[in-house]
Amino acid sequence: MIILFDLDGTLIDSTDAILESFHHSFDTHKFPHAKDADIKALIGYPLDVMYTNLGIGEDEVWNFVSTYKNHYRKISTQKTTLLACAKEAVEQASEFAVLGIVTTKTAEYSRILMEHFGLMDYFEVLIGREDVQNPKPHSEPILKAINILNLKAKEVWMIGDTKLDLISAKNAGVNSIGVLSGYDSYEIIEQYTDVILDDALEAVKFLKSRNI
Repeated sequence: MIILFDLDGTLIDSTDAILESFHHSFDTHKFPHAKDADIKALIGYPLDVMYTNLGIGEDEVWNFVSTYKNHYRKISTQKTTLLACAKEAVEQASEFAVLGIVTTKTAEYSRILMEHFGLMDYFEVLIGREDVQNPKPHSEPILKAINILNLKAKEVWMIGDTKLDLISAKNAGVNSIGVLSGYDSYEIIEQYTDVILDDALEAVKFLKSRNI
């Protein structure tokens, strides 16, 4: 079995780091600040898509993204926490499955965070934004992770907290579990998957029971 995890809202909570980095970029470029609720509603999308939806023009969006990344890199480990039971979820999953991470975060920073939390060694592959041309909800990130693993697994599962994870899984032809520990509501998640659980640990327990 292959289990692919999303990061934000699935294994980690980096909301404070994300919000601070957005507001830092608005200050730097003297742009009116977006509301926190509007920023959080877009978490899971690539940064350029988030900024575009927050009113930044195409000619300026990559300047904002660059400013964001420079600040986020400095604060990410201090202002990010593991979600409850995330460490246990990863440890248990590694006992019966090959693990990967598929995220729209920058892979470099994602790897630093996972190393900071002592979890990176559990994962055989990490696909971030710079590793693909088409991020989630496109199938490319999941298919690239599977291709790198080069395993003939009977089952592949994507665990994520937003519709982007679940649509990506469907587009890639793999199974999905929606978790309620992150940013999308039950009402949104239920439109895209038949399996909805509280968090990553409950998802892993569900898959472990299937694997016995």
